[in-house]
Amino acid sequence: MYEELINSFYAAKNEESAEKMAAYMKNKFPYLGIYKPKRAGLESAFLKEARKGGIDWGFVEYLWSLPEREFQYLAMDYLGALKKKLKEEDLPRVRRLIENKQWWDTVDFLAAVLIGEICARYPRLIPEVSSYALSGDIWLKRTAILFQIKYKAKTDAALLGSILEKCGGTKEFFLNKAIGWALREYSRPTRTGSGAILTATRSTRFLSGKARNIFDGYPSPPS
Repeated sequence: MYEELINSFYAAKNEESAEKMAAYMKNKFPYLGIYKPKRAGLESAFLKEARKGGIDWGFVEYLWSLPEREFQYLAMDYLGALKKKLKEEDLPRVRRLIENKQWWDTVDFLAAVLIGEICARYPRLIPEVSSYALSGDIWLKRTAILFQIKYKAKTDAALLGSILEKCGGTKEFFLNKAIGWALREYSRPTRTGSGAILTATRSTRFLSGKARNIFDGYPSPPS
């Protein structure tokens, strides 16, 4: 089944679209030129069947090793479909994916959907994931910032504040964007936690004007 699926992706290659997609991603990765709707059609039957079994990490790692970016997207769609079957011991596996072929298009999903799911189910792993904020790898730092992003009102504000304190004060675009995103998402279900984050961080030196507006109780301007 795997071989048939992979071959169907190669058969759907579109050179013109591949160039556009690669350019959009700063030519970090080669593409087959398969946009999401087409990809969804190619993989739908496979994912439906895959949901009946467990996660095949060998398959995931093989997809991650393939050069074309659509195969990493396929791996993420596969893991997303089976996220309820993630186990405590899968955290290092997801981390390895984050550390390989790094860019926002994979890291954000791996952080928010997969690591977020694992930590929600196994809270004892939260200190380990939070420690990513001390890493020299900006994508692990971004993971620490974003893994709670789907928790909404259940976000641990003190923990988020501590992570932002460690990751803030930087000119790194992808970290500042993640900080703004995390604060914006947290502010939507409740604004009452703003003080908890400010207390934890002890300063707002790393906050953008948009984030300060959130803390001051005003709606942030549209992106």
